[in-house]
Amino acid sequence: MGFVKTADEMARIQHELSTPRFMAIERLSVQFRTDPEVLRLLLPPPLEPADDPIAVATIGRWHSNCLGDFDGGSIYLPARWNGIDGAYVLALFMDTEPPTNYGRDLFGEPKKLARTTMVRDGDHVHAWIERHGVRIIEIETDLTEDLGPTVTDRSTFNIKSRSSAGGYGLEEDAILTRTQFHTEVDSRRTGPATLALRSSPHDPIGELPVVELLGATYAVEDSRGVCEPVATIPANVFLPYHLGQMDDYLSLNTIPE
Repeated sequence: MGFVKTADEMARIQHELSTPRFMAIERLSVQFRTDPEVLRLLLPPPLEPADDPIAVATIGRWHSNCLGDFDGGSIYLPARWNGIDGAYVLALFMDTEPPTNYGRDLFGEPKKLARTTMVRDGDHVHAWIERHGVRIIEIETDLTEDLGPTVTDRSTFNIKSRSSAGGYGLEEDAILTRTQFHTEVDSRRTGPATLALRSSPHDPIGELPVVELLGATYAVEDSRGVCEPVATIPANVFLPYHLGQMDDYLSLNTIPE
C-alpha cells in the first residue's frame, strides 16, 4: 500500500533523503555588503555575524536524485556558529512542492512556493522570483570574465521549528541544523550586477539593505549535501523569528467584521 511503506521502500527512501544530490545546477548569484546592525538583528541566537557583512542573493535551476527538477532562489546571510563560518538561510523559494517540503522537513529551511524565471541570451542573464505579484528578488548581469572550474565546500545554517497545535508558541525547542555542501563547479563567469530586493506583506525582502554590490557570478555545478542537528534554541527565544518566516496571516483575513 502506498500509504504505508515496506521495510525495503523505507530503506531506499531514507538513503536518498540522507544523501541529496543536485546535478547540472545553473546558479546566478550576487554578493552584496549589507548593514552590520541589520544583520545582527536578523540572525537568531546562537548564530553570530561573520566578520564581513557580505550577503548573497541567488536564483537558479536544479536537477536532483529525489526531488525532481525545480527552480528557485534564496537570500543568505553571513553567519558563524561555534567557530564555523557559514550562511544563514534568511529566505528560500522553490517552484514545486517536493523540494519545498523536503527542505522544510529535513533541513528546517524556510521555504515557500514562488514563481522563478531565469533567461540567458548570450552573455546577458536576467532572473527573478515572483510571489503575490511582486518580483521580490531580481538580478541582471552581463557576463565577462571566465574563472574556470573549481571545487568548494560550504555550510548553511537553518532552524527547524513547529508551531504549537494550539496556535501559541512552538511545539518544542527549535533545532539548529548545519548542512555541509561539497560542490564541483564546471564553469564560472562573472560580471557587474544589478540587484533589486522588494517587499510584499508576506516577504519583507526589501528590508535588507544593499550597501554595496560586489558583482554577479553565473555557475554550472554539481553538489552534494549532508545535514545534521548541532544545537537547540529555547522555543520562546526563536518564536519571533519563526513567526517572521511565515506569510502574514493578519493580512489574509477575508471575513468581514
